[in-house]
Amino acid sequence: MKKLFCFCCLIFTVSVFAQKKITIVSPDGDIVFSFYLLKGNAFYNVTYKKTKIITNSKLSLDFSDGSFENDLRMKRAIYNDSVEDYDLIVGKTKHVHDAYNEVTIPLQQTTGNQRKINLVVRAFAGGVAFKYYFPQQNGWNDFVLTDENTTFNFVNNPTVHALLRENYTTSHEGFYTTVVLNNLTADTLLDMPATFEFPNHIYVAITEAALLDYAGMYLSKHNCVLTSKLSPLPAPLGDGSIKVKANIPHSTPWRVLLISNRIGSLIESNIITDLNAPCAIKDVSWIHPGKCTFPWWNGNVTPDSLNAPGNNFVTNQYYIDFCARNNIDYHSVVEYGLHQWYTDDGVGFQPGPHADVTKPVPGLDMKQICDYAATKGVGVRVWVHFYALYPKLDTAFDVFEKWGLKGMMVDFMDRDDQQMVNMQTEILQKAAAHHLHIQFHGAYKPTGLNRTYPNEYTREGTLNYETDKWDDHGLSPDHDINMPFTRMLAGSTDYHLGGFRAVTQQQYHQQYTRPLVLGTRCHMLAMYVVLENYLQMICDYPAAYEGQPGFEFIKEIPTTWDETKVLDQTEAFKYITIARRSNNDWYVGTITDHEPRQLSIPLNFLSDGNYTAEIYTDANDVNVDANHLNKQTRTVTNKDVININVAGGGGEVMRLIKQK
Repeated sequence: MKKLFCFCCLIFTVSVFAQKKITIVSPDGDIVFSFYLLKGNAFYNVTYKKTKIITNSKLSLDFSDGSFENDLRMKRAIYNDSVEDYDLIVGKTKHVHDAYNEVTIPLQQTTGNQRKINLVVRAFAGGVAFKYYFPQQNGWNDFVLTDENTTFNFVNNPTVHALLRENYTTSHEGFYTTVVLNNLTADTLLDMPATFEFPNHIYVAITEAALLDYAGMYLSKHNCVLTSKLSPLPAPLGDGSIKVKANIPHSTPWRVLLISNRIGSLIESNIITDLNAPCAIKDVSWIHPGKCTFPWWNGNVTPDSLNAPGNNFVTNQYYIDFCARNNIDYHSVVEYGLHQWYTDDGVGFQPGPHADVTKPVPGLDMKQICDYAATKGVGVRVWVHFYALYPKLDTAFDVFEKWGLKGMMVDFMDRDDQQMVNMQTEILQKAAAHHLHIQFHGAYKPTGLNRTYPNEYTREGTLNYETDKWDDHGLSPDHDINMPFTRMLAGSTDYHLGGFRAVTQQQYHQQYTRPLVLGTRCHMLAMYVVLENYLQMICDYPAAYEGQPGFEFIKEIPTTWDETKVLDQTEAFKYITIARRSNNDWYVGTITDHEPRQLSIPLNFLSDGNYTAEIYTDANDVNVDANHLNKQTRTVTNKDVININVAGGGGEVMRLIKQK
């Protein structure tokens, strides 16, 4: 009776005191976002197919000189319907055509300094997003934001799938937690994307898009409601309370809700890139995403016949020749003997006071390496520590371009405050001017900037196979299956793929050189399809691959796609099948958790005509040797159904080549 009384009172309060609601509906009619003022406070609701999923969620902002919360009035809303129609240079879809309906809601505070802030809302088929825009106005030229109080008041107690963090200093690497929202510990930071599963099988993922000149956002359950938390500016820029300093006009990132009763549509969605600005790079002819070596992972293994391996030409020549033989686009120069390729007096890869990324260690001629690689059609890229690179950014990029480098991994940022966000944007902009691509490690999730700066190929921001070098237990397929339903929803997900020494859990042990991996070899092959990643690593050493079953699949698979489909042979957080198209050919990958599966995969996504199907499946004895696989080649059409058995921790892959 008490709950009923509270509910009735709420309805009465809203009906008496709320102003007229502003409503925006997605083009397909499934999603409705409604905004209203109640006693001068701003609230919103979201429904999906007439089911309310977010109710009476309050919006407010706190500044160093007061809050934008009470005494608000709403001016005339401005509606706009449009279409995002563009090509992605790097992406899971070549051409994007997404219609949206938009409303701009001007709000003004009637007391104090009478600030004006607009709420901009866009509704797409499959999601809704909103942001705060600070228009130019008299008497308010800049601001210091201490909190952005965006709330998400979910109904029906959904299950939360999220990466929990202890604080804002993080590489965003950890194991995912699954818990019903009511049981989530209060005031714990949830990294984004976070995915919410409702009892009626509606899925909602929350993340952000177009993170520029602003602090990264997390979620935290406070007073039983999920509330945004922003990463604070570090000292001396702030005292822990300051989140954003900016001039007006200014805009926050988009707060994005991907919504569907089909989990696959969240993965297929391009809403996050839709919400970013068009490509800012005029000449994109030099941008060539692809696959790359990363010898650090395998321990820089070379054959005994190699003369004097080390941080030198002959070691890199060995890997470059391997790339040239096997359709691998890039070789990465990282380190040898636990010392990075550039001069540094630091310890454990951390830069010392005399670290200099423009000076290779003695015996290493980077221009010689780049020149040799160019004769083989291979690009060279490097690993750099952020805090060694950034102080010499302009000089370093000028030198890198003269050497002939194609790009780099920038590592160990472990922050997403406004200053770090701006520094990463600066890196992308200046790297583009020198025709350099960027791979961010120890970094926050992507926010769709690969549309604006397509030289951002990928980001880490998740626990991955690099830990198999030192982890006593190994990274399990139960962790892998979280990726497509959480972290990957934000975009390209780097994962140190390619370990070709698969073992069972009983056989696993830690080894720093030639690491072992859990799951089957087919599971590893399928990760190249399942994960969206425009710079897939091939981390093992050449002799681990050449002549091995399945390597031919890795040699041929692209890293960017014309089309992506999540097939119905998918159950969230248990198993998934993804099909990706490049030109006329398709690649299909399935991974599962620890449970074995019997799956039937219809090929009805194919166009008419015959295809040559190369099908890789787990062998019957993978519980003894996890590297065993079966391969068959047959002709198929879109009328065929492929029946497969997937082992626990296993997978399958198909290459479907259109016959002429």
